[in-house]
Amino acid sequence: MFADYDRLLGKGNWRLAWRIGDFDVDFLGACALYEDAYFAFFSRRPFVLKRLIRDASDVYDDAVTNVDSGFDYARQETNRTHVQDIAIRRCVLRRGKRFKGNALIQIRDSIGKHPLSMELSPGQVPFHLPNIMEPSADGRRGAHWYKEGSVEDFYQRNRYLQVKT
Repeated sequence: MFADYDRLLGKGNWRLAWRIGDFDVDFLGACALYEDAYFAFFSRRPFVLKRLIRDASDVYDDAVTNVDSGFDYARQETNRTHVQDIAIRRCVLRRGKRFKGNALIQIRDSIGKHPLSMELSPGQVPFHLPNIMEPSADGRRGAHWYKEGSVEDFYQRNRYLQVKT
């Protein structure tokens, strides 16, 4: 996808941006809101955070190498963007905690080996500021792998291609 944008629009002549009210933010701005949604989720459901800390040695999305990203959203080592694992690590850090378990837990919207895999999926975790979510661009509410009003719904709905003029 990114190579196509470079080819069609010119390298460095575009970016992905997220609409937040009357202004636009870059990837890291969107990640801050994404992370805050997880922080709000853990605040409402502290028992989930407690179980995660107890069971997990760390978390990842699509490849175990995601762990190498640590707390850095800009460190994307696979072809797919992974945010939820970094957001979760940062939330654990913001709580002054660390993982104590021995299970590397995959966080995805599928039935994983651990029950928290699905429960902490960005397609399941509710977005904490629904009033800033853009209207659905394609009108296909409910036709996606993620739930309406979820963190992933925010990430997809508010994202667009911004071209330099």
